[in-house]
Amino acid sequence: MEVNLTCYTYIHYYFRIEPDEYFPLRKASMNIEEISKNKKIMLDDIPYNVDDVDFMKPGKGSAVYRIKFRNLMDGGILERTFHSGDKLKEADVSTYDMQYLYHENGNYIFMNTDTFEQHFMAEDRMGSRGVFLKDGMVVPVQLLGDNPIEITLPNFIELEVMETSMSTGKETVTAQNKPAKLSNGMEIGVPTFMKAGDVIRVDTRTGAYVERVGNKK
Repeated sequence: MEVNLTCYTYIHYYFRIEPDEYFPLRKASMNIEEISKNKKIMLDDIPYNVDDVDFMKPGKGSAVYRIKFRNLMDGGILERTFHSGDKLKEADVSTYDMQYLYHENGNYIFMNTDTFEQHFMAEDRMGSRGVFLKDGMVVPVQLLGDNPIEITLPNFIELEVMETSMSTGKETVTAQNKPAKLSNGMEIGVPTFMKAGDVIRVDTRTGAYVERVGNKK
């Protein structure tokens, strides 16, 4: 009973919906052999993402699947072992292209580009990825029911260098990096020849400088 109550509390807090509305969002069982990375699975009535699958076939006995799951409600990591013949429930997750509109009262607001319906994702769910969202950017958003649970950022975005120390004109591409403040407010290391007004490509997966792509001034 304690486990069920915990699940209810998570569901109500993170998704603002009642458990009776949430539990139908489960698809039919799928064989463990069908599990692959980034599948969305229900475990104990909580949605998880499959982060990694490690397959082993011992000399004797059934195949073993060691799977790492990421809780889509609180980001927690769970590892479990399964065997051939085991079954799991697939979560009823849909993906839609949505336009990022604005940030307000601790929420990131998105609009479905087909239906024009608006959805919000709280800051604690978005995490550090929110710094890479740009007004008007269209990104794939995954919904569990009507509730956003995941977004997919482009691997690279272009940002303007707003502030950095002056160049002496003698630096080379291989010189040590210097700090620079970008148009989204983040600060990263850039080559010493960079200057304010330069537009650079940044890797959203690492937050690192990739290359210079132009200049706005």
